[in-house]
Amino acid sequence: MSDDVRRFAETTDAALAAGDLPAAVRAVLELARTQRFDAVPGLIPARLHDVFQLATAAGDRAVLAAALARSWAYAGRPGRAAPFAATALELAHGLGDPVLLADCLDATLTAHWGPDDLERRHRWAEELDDVAAHLREPKARRQAYLWGLTVAWELLDLPGIHRNLRALEELGAQDAPARFFAATRRLAVDLLFGRTGTASYLREIAEEAAGRTFVADLDGLRHVMVAYPAMIGGDRATCAAEAAAYEEFALVHGEPAVLAEAGLLWTAAGRADRAAAVAGQFGGDALARRPADADWLLTVQCVLEAAVAGHVTEVVAAAVELLTPYEGRAVINAGAVMFHGVTDDTLSRGNALLGHDAAAARQRAQALATYRRIGAVWWRDRLEGVAARSGHAMRFRPAAGGLWSVGPDAAPVTVPGMRGLEYLHRLLARPGTGIAAVDLVGAQTVHQPGTGPAADARALAAYRRRLATAGPAERAAIEAHLRSVTGLGGRARESGSTAERARVAVRKAIVGALAKLAEVQPELARHLYEHVSTGAVCRYEPDADPAAAVTWLL
Repeated sequence: MSDDVRRFAETTDAALAAGDLPAAVRAVLELARTQRFDAVPGLIPARLHDVFQLATAAGDRAVLAAALARSWAYAGRPGRAAPFAATALELAHGLGDPVLLADCLDATLTAHWGPDDLERRHRWAEELDDVAAHLREPKARRQAYLWGLTVAWELLDLPGIHRNLRALEELGAQDAPARFFAATRRLAVDLLFGRTGTASYLREIAEEAAGRTFVADLDGLRHVMVAYPAMIGGDRATCAAEAAAYEEFALVHGEPAVLAEAGLLWTAAGRADRAAAVAGQFGGDALARRPADADWLLTVQCVLEAAVAGHVTEVVAAAVELLTPYEGRAVINAGAVMFHGVTDDTLSRGNALLGHDAAAARQRAQALATYRRIGAVWWRDRLEGVAARSGHAMRFRPAAGGLWSVGPDAAPVTVPGMRGLEYLHRLLARPGTGIAAVDLVGAQTVHQPGTGPAADARALAAYRRRLATAGPAERAAIEAHLRSVTGLGGRARESGSTAERARVAVRKAIVGALAKLAEVQPELARHLYEHVSTGAVCRYEPDADPAAAVTWLL
């Protein structure tokens, strides 16, 4: 419990004990402001309810009911929030106080933030905008702009997004909370268009504004402003660090939405194993039991991302079933903090994994059309580059520091330099052309005749036993190695000549490189496994179908 929370809780209890209702109202409303979103609320709603039951003035009851509605909504309990929101809004309409009405409309919107309430949110957001239009009070205007922005994001109404964000930025010139909200929400818009260069500047603005106001979710928003620019920018190391932080926080505090985001970030970090581990925690009926709260779409979308990356078929099937009724919906982090793509995108990849090809093709086309319409460059490029066969440009080239940049040009990854990557690079540069293994190895080949069998019987037996339990990537590597070291009848091949040593060296290096690529770019590795042949002469044979050909950026 923070010092602020403790102080306001103690002040509330003391005022209640002394029978000082006005002091109790003031203290408990300050206490309510300290509650983090999607967090266990502790005794905050209980104290609010104690004061609410004692209050008799309609204005006090309205503002306390609004605070109770927000408290239960933040705690992921919309069923408890809705009755208090209805009470607050009814009282506010009867009192005719526009500032109070704006606050109660904000609470009503918060209590009805689930996936099935979008039409009502749109209506209430328009009413809130009308109420706040003639008010000078910054809080009311801030509430109106934030809800206008949120609903515009949900509808993918770009003019509405820009209009409300600009209004929030103008209000921020004299209101620190608005300045903070504007900086954090501007980042989502910049990342939509693939602009990552503003992240550092916007973080500075947000930190400066946060120093002049209280923000309950400040730490969480700090992580958002680091993690998602890293995801869009392809910074896998930062994604991994943020994924670990998200996962630890989620497990300590019991926050499913944050855990689901950790799965997404592990996917962005190229750690399919960690993504699978996160997705597995939503197995059984865990997803189906999630309440339809503000983060429902976000949670299911992120879990599906992680499950697809980790090939957790059971969870993919469950998430696809839950998400299918919401085709065509934009997914945003609560409060328009971040855009998470459209449901058609993840549904298309989930259905493809499940073998539902017709649904996958239709949803993929719908998602791409949406991304092109709104200019979502990274999202479009990622979906187009899901498979190497898509014809999307693929990087395969050296990078700084002895690393290599490989994968879809929109979202490449870096891997350590390996000799096998160099050999593959030369083959990709000359598609359809055979290159002798001795030429790939070059001057490094040393002729040493009479070196004996390439593998002994005991080693061959061990390799063959391992095939029974090996995964797909390891199996392919073992089978390739066995082909290289055995001859007619499966007997160990005699090695020794320059050509033979070069053949073995090249195959071993390429198999090792492909096994590494399979860990971080499985589709790319699969394409190369299928299209690269090794032997005395090696070759990369591109797809015969021009529509499926890959453009290599070498």
